[in-house]
Amino acid sequence: MVPRISRREAPARPRVEGDREQEILDAAIAVLVDAGYDRLTMDAVATKAKASKATLYRKWDGKADLVIDALMSQKTPLETPPDTGSLRGDLLSMYCGHGGLTDEHQTALLGSVVTAIGRDPEFAAAFRDRFIAPKVEVGRVVYERARQRGELRDDVDLDILTAALPGIVLHRGFLLGDPPTQDLIARVVDQVILPAATRG
Repeated sequence: MVPRISRREAPARPRVEGDREQEILDAAIAVLVDAGYDRLTMDAVATKAKASKATLYRKWDGKADLVIDALMSQKTPLETPPDTGSLRGDLLSMYCGHGGLTDEHQTALLGSVVTAIGRDPEFAAAFRDRFIAPKVEVGRVVYERARQRGELRDDVDLDILTAALPGIVLHRGFLLGDPPTQDLIARVVDQVILPAATRG
């Protein structure tokens, strides 16, 4: 008779980590870009990653958890906000180029989850906390530095100001079909942000 193995004695499930974890996250990104968040399933990611669905559930509770980790794996961290010596220079440095608003891959990822933010409270909360909040904080540091240099008016509301540039650019991109470019960002900075925020 084969002795029964107690739960305490049962071997631990293998962890998903390292290169294999990144392969699964990359597969999640591929499915996300192709199908969007609403149609993404754990089965589809498992198939794309050539893994079992059980393997995914060893690491992630569900698709919201998996997608957030996948998005974070693609994110270009800005550990140190740009400091060019001027607000204009900082904004152009931060929002143009790799990881910024002109990065087509990043904006495609954002577009693939827009509907989920309005429909899935669990995903929306995690997305705002883990993906958006760090970007907002970096932006706030840039404006705080401008305030310390004496560039900003004393009455400027930084909560509104930090959201203005990405808000305008993403609105034009997603709703009006005007893709983010360095020229567009420069025009928004020069014609909206600086006149509204600076002492002139």
